[in-house]
Amino acid sequence: MPGDEEQVVIKVRDGGPYKVTGPIRLTDADGVEIPLPDDGRAVVLCRCGRSRTTPFCDRSHVCRPGDTAVVHAGLPAPTQGAPFLPGPVFAAPFHFEGDAGEGEAPFYGRYANPTWAGWEAALGELEGGEAVAFASGMAAASAVLLELLGPGDVLVAPSDGYYTLRTLAERQLVPRGVEVRYVPTSAAAVLDALESATLVWLESPSNPLLDVLDIAAVAAEAHDAGALVAVDNTLATPLRQRPLELGADFAMASAAKQLTGHSDLVLGYVAAAEPFRAAALRTWRTTTGSIPGPFEVWLAHRSLATLGVRVERQERSAAAVAQLLAARADVPWSRWPGLGCVVSFDAGDADRARRFLHAAKLVAEATSFGGVHTSAERRARWGGDDVSPGVIRLSVGVEDRQDLLADIAQALDAAGS
Repeated sequence: MPGDEEQVVIKVRDGGPYKVTGPIRLTDADGVEIPLPDDGRAVVLCRCGRSRTTPFCDRSHVCRPGDTAVVHAGLPAPTQGAPFLPGPVFAAPFHFEGDAGEGEAPFYGRYANPTWAGWEAALGELEGGEAVAFASGMAAASAVLLELLGPGDVLVAPSDGYYTLRTLAERQLVPRGVEVRYVPTSAAAVLDALESATLVWLESPSNPLLDVLDIAAVAAEAHDAGALVAVDNTLATPLRQRPLELGADFAMASAAKQLTGHSDLVLGYVAAAEPFRAAALRTWRTTTGSIPGPFEVWLAHRSLATLGVRVERQERSAAAVAQLLAARADVPWSRWPGLGCVVSFDAGDADRARRFLHAAKLVAEATSFGGVHTSAERRARWGGDDVSPGVIRLSVGVEDRQDLLADIAQALDAAGS
């Protein structure tokens, strides 16, 4: 171990993070000293060279996205006479001379498309990594799980998250020799399952019960145990939570939900902290053909500009809905994690839940969330979630708040007890 006076130069490679311990002096790239802990704890460096261990990194170097970012993300430089967002590029083959490997221009539509590149650039800006677009959220999840995991590997996955992920694990991973450990969305439960884990899959807030955990703490422990970390960030969106900033290796989302927000698209993406992992995902996408359509991607990029205003309005209304539900004696429990547009509650039993959905006038009965139209469903109807029969997942839209509150109240009244 070097002495107190010995100068140590530490370079952080793409494959980090790395731990640094001992009596050394640590500075950032500008020569500003970073205080080291005096309690024997390790310092974990983030990719930019700053400490990732709270409180030794104040994250002031991180550019957090906001309304301005979503409006301008991924747009080309202004060009006289050109639109703000170029139209979608419809092409299977492109003009391409010479041998393979010469130049970076697209040559065939399964490999690349300029419209994908624009949306991926926008998502990369928002997530703080390198994004890869897919045909759906499950295509994105499959790319991470099936590309990374093989015989002898161990996946730690949520028992209370999106049930189709568990279906994928049981049908595709277990038969190929991957051990799958299901745990609830709890930091303690995840940490107890870390031994020999290859990949930890987190969903916070979870769907549909909206449980949350400390992603940064779990990611740090998972990396210490030698595991990678992927986070399903569908419900929070990168405006409210940036998993890569919190230490995850992958941030995945279904873009069919609040990110696009108009209930008219099925898309997904994965943002990777390290470029070589994004490259592997692109290879998977090309090989398997799980590519998005250019028009759908263009619509998604167009919709991104309103994400900030939609999130703000939906969250304000969701908070009001949560207050209304919490005040009613005929609602056994309700949950809202303080972000996102989804409120979950128990109507008491399946019949009352059905009566509520039938009586609501502004609330569409549908299976999705994040759209501008308020929707809801009795979640147990699908059989994949371990929830009581009366649990309703309600997605708050952008309708007038008072109109929506009045409709929910009258529907609960009409549903009886």
